[in-house]
Amino acid sequence: MTAPQHTPVNTFKQALRAGQPQIGLWVSLAEAYVSELLAGAGFDWLLLDGEHGPNDVRSILSQLQAVAPYPVAPIVRPVIGETALIKQYLDLGAQTLLIPMVETPEQAAQLVRACRYPPEGVRGVGAAVARASRWNLYPDYLHKADDEICLLVQVETASAAARLKEIAAVPGVDGVFFGPADLSASMGHRGNPGHPEVQKVIEQGIATVRAAGKAAGILTVDTTLARRYLELGALFVAVGVDTTLLARASRELAAAFKGGAATAGKSGSAY
Repeated sequence: MTAPQHTPVNTFKQALRAGQPQIGLWVSLAEAYVSELLAGAGFDWLLLDGEHGPNDVRSILSQLQAVAPYPVAPIVRPVIGETALIKQYLDLGAQTLLIPMVETPEQAAQLVRACRYPPEGVRGVGAAVARASRWNLYPDYLHKADDEICLLVQVETASAAARLKEIAAVPGVDGVFFGPADLSASMGHRGNPGHPEVQKVIEQGIATVRAAGKAAGILTVDTTLARRYLELGALFVAVGVDTTLLARASRELAAAFKGGAATAGKSGSAY
C-alpha cells in the first residue's frame, strides 16, 4: 500500500465552513488506549485536553497516533496559547487547536501568526523532523499547511465576551468556543453555568460569532441544552466528557449491587 504523498485535508475545518454541525467528546484521561477506544465510538471530533487533563507533548503525540486510523478529527487544547508550544503541537501533526482564555483581538491575532509559517506568521520551520509532514514525505507541506490549520479560540470570561465581536472578526480565527464554567465564574455564578444571565451571554455570543461568519462551539452534557445550542447555530458541540462517563457509569454500577443511589457530587456535570 502506497502512503499518501500530500498534506492531509482538514475535514473538520471543511465541515465547519460548509455549515455542517460536528458533535464531539471531551477526552481528558490522557491515555492513548482510551482515546483509541473513543475514536471508534462515532463522534465527529475528540478534544484532547492539555489544559485540565494531565497531558504533555508526548502523551498528545501518542493519542494522535492512536486515533489516526479512525474517521474522527482530533482537536488539541494546549494548556496555554504560547507560540513555542503551538509550534510543537502543529509539528506533531495536530491540524486543529483550541486555545483557552483568549481575552483580546490582539491575542487572537498573535495566535493566528503562531499557526502560520513566515511571512504570514512566526511558526518555526522544521518540517523535516516533524510528524506533520511525515518527515518530508509530503513535499507540499510547507506550502499547504497554513490552509489546513483550524484555529479555535476560547471566550470564557465576561471581559472577553465584551470584546467578542472584535475577537471573532480576526482573520484566521476559524471558530469561537464558549467555556461555560469559567464564564459563569467570572460573571459571579461559579458552578452555575445554567444561570439565565450566563445563558443569555452564550446565546447572544453564538449569534455574534455566526454574524462574523465564524463557527461557534461549546461543551455541555445537558442533552436539552446541547440541542438548544445546535438550534441556535452552534457548529461544534461537545456532548460528553470521558471522565464523567466513566465516573457516572462506575458509581451507578456499584450502587446497583451495594444498595443506595450513586452519589459523589454532580455526577452529571461536565464542570
